[in-house]
Amino acid sequence: MSGGDYGVRVSTIGFLHTADVHVATFRDLVAELAPGWRDRHLVDPSLLADARAGLPVEERVRARLAELGGADVIVCTCSTIGPEAERAGVLRGDRPMARAAVAAAGGGRIAVAFSVASTLEPTTALLRDEDPAADLLLVPCLEAWEFFEAGDLERYYAVVAERLREVDAEVIVLAQPSLAPVAALLPGRVVLSSPRAAVLAATTLPGR
Repeated sequence: MSGGDYGVRVSTIGFLHTADVHVATFRDLVAELAPGWRDRHLVDPSLLADARAGLPVEERVRARLAELGGADVIVCTCSTIGPEAERAGVLRGDRPMARAAVAAAGGGRIAVAFSVASTLEPTTALLRDEDPAADLLLVPCLEAWEFFEAGDLERYYAVVAERLREVDAEVIVLAQPSLAPVAALLPGRVVLSSPRAAVLAATTLPGR
């Protein structure tokens, strides 16, 4: 810390992820949107794997979040375990996106794209929480997930984008943070994803 910075408190944002690929994404967003903030990352793929298998994960989600204690704000980036994280009192990474989607749709249709089935229920419930009358069009892209797991991200994005090009909706929601780059493949469409919205919301909370 330089002499000119002496006594200045640096804020820290902590992230709980379920895939390593998200660390770089969120680290870059913090550097861009909240320069001067420190970031901490904890990755536990087993939380998503067990949630997908229908196993209870709430206790473990709370335990992993506790490891990020000391951060000024904590974000859970995984949409599947978002409800458990929110009940634990941290920021659910996809809630700012859902709020923005409802506002942007203006009562029109919201297409919900997802590549993991376990994301469907928590994401649709979240959108309904923001607007009980939301007109949701579900767009499963489950065939794309194998490419994500294989590390073929370009193919992963391309498969989902192709599925979405002809979708009739005012707004497209990319339900998982891993899908965020798909937005760049859909020019002219209103496409929302969670990473940028989550970091903006986390670093501008009252008192931050």
